[in-house]
Amino acid sequence: MFATQAQTVLPPPPQDLATDAFLFLDFDGTLTPIVDRPDAVVVDAELNVLLNRLVRARKGRVAILSGRSAAQLDALLGPVARELALGASHGAEVRVPGQVPSESPFLPAAVIDAVRGFAASAPGLLAEIKTLGAAIHYRGVPDRAAAAHDFADELAREHGLRAQRGKMVAEVRVPGSKGEALERLADSAFPIMLGDDVTDEDAFAAARRLGGAGILVGDPRPTAANYGLPDVASVRGWLLEQLA
Repeated sequence: MFATQAQTVLPPPPQDLATDAFLFLDFDGTLTPIVDRPDAVVVDAELNVLLNRLVRARKGRVAILSGRSAAQLDALLGPVARELALGASHGAEVRVPGQVPSESPFLPAAVIDAVRGFAASAPGLLAEIKTLGAAIHYRGVPDRAAAAHDFADELAREHGLRAQRGKMVAEVRVPGSKGEALERLADSAFPIMLGDDVTDEDAFAAARRLGGAGILVGDPRPTAANYGLPDVASVRGWLLEQLA
């Protein structure tokens, strides 16, 4: 395991870093801006064109690693989703283009009911139900952060699940990780991982273990990533450079 880097500013990734790489891309906060409600995200025409061009240029060596479920990503991305490799639900759902994914356990109904009940306990909390996870977003009421994470930790212990911390969100989900998904999908390829959240750290570390690199998107923080980009616009710009 690589130690995290605590430097104030990470260097930008070289333009030729990903020449022969398998690109692994987080979705929210990396390809699209973070919004108050997860169901308000829109895949604009620019992103749609970019992903289609990357798929053609990379001959399938493009993957989305996201906390969203495969079903959510399919609905958001449209036809190009079937041409991308997916590590959805924080890596618990892995799909290779042209293959049927292996069956994964579904989230118990009792967990879904509990998350919805907690979200209803205070105005501003929002429940997001996925295929293999249930999240509580507290962006609208940040003072409920500790309560939300304590609730998720206890619910995960009770049901043998995993509690996941993210940006203004506490989640309960089936086991799996973006790092495991990256290792499974990358095979012998040179992996480059782009992500913004702490949920991407295990994928940064996995990319480095395989001889690749991680690119942190957003504000500097302790990270296993090698390079940094400031925002979604710079990510899209850097990816466009890979097509030049």
